[in-house]
Amino acid sequence: MPRQQFDLIVFDWDGTLMDSTAHIARSIQAACRDLGLPVPADEAARFVIGLGLRDALQIAAPSLDPTEYPRLAERYRYHYLIKDAHTELFAGVRELLGELSSLGYLLAVATGKSRVGLNRALAEAQLTSVFDGTRCADETFSKPHPAMLQELTRELGQDLARTVMIGDTTHDLQMATNAGVAGIAVTYGAHPADALAKLEPRFVADDVAALGDWLREHA
Repeated sequence: MPRQQFDLIVFDWDGTLMDSTAHIARSIQAACRDLGLPVPADEAARFVIGLGLRDALQIAAPSLDPTEYPRLAERYRYHYLIKDAHTELFAGVRELLGELSSLGYLLAVATGKSRVGLNRALAEAQLTSVFDGTRCADETFSKPHPAMLQELTRELGQDLARTVMIGDTTHDLQMATNAGVAGIAVTYGAHPADALAKLEPRFVADDVAALGDWLREHA
């Protein structure tokens, strides 16, 4: 797999590498229910996945007094952590990451998770050493602001023009556009394929196998 277009491959985490979107959506809904708030429908709960937690909850619960967002965040974390250990990587992800790393690509994660949450997830998945850099929403601007990608490329000494962002949400693809990097969409996560296609990603993958095939031929 000679490097043709990219040196740095950046992945979103939830819904792209980790099969966690349904659990996140249910946790958002349960948190709203705990506080007696209108419970967002599945599509609305999934839409905010990938954003920083505060941004996500503000969209999911717009009627809540801003002073109550910390309480809503606490209820979300409670429900998420109850079954966090049961979320797993999508089939083929571990093998693909190992292959890309062995071929000399730099790998990174740009996620709406908190630093504590990502570190825990990386440790549980035994992937901490695979990634050359990571950036979380509580460390910088939330998606779709380009800061995560700008900071990762600076940290790793890479060119934005030779960087690709892979994600399952329009937030990921809009961040890529805002940063001036290529975007690849995966349709097995939080956002529907038609919404992703409107942002004109370089490729749309329906599963991890298709993503790997494209990277082998084009990356």
